[in-house]
Amino acid sequence: MAILVDSAMWPAHGKLWAHLVSDSDLAELHAFAAGHGIPPRAFDRDHYDVPEDVIDRLVAGGAERVGAHELVRRLIASGLRVTARERRGQ
Repeated sequence: MAILVDSAMWPAHGKLWAHLVSDSDLAELHAFAAGHGIPPRAFDRDHYDVPEDVIDRLVAGGAERVGAHELVRRLIASGLRVTARERRGQ
């Protein structure tokens, strides 16, 4: 079981944002996020959006830094990935 964080490359609200995911368990993800001060409102179905300035703290706390493609690959393999179709409710 691992918590993964990718590079911040998604612009919004004047910042760059990254994704924080679990490769096995949403409960593990929620516990990690709460323990590192990530608010519940940052959760988006299968990941947390996290600002660039907290990535180093998350890695120091045990998150594994991976590339975006690796993060998505492992999220899909976990069975936790919410697809675009599911997001649209189709």
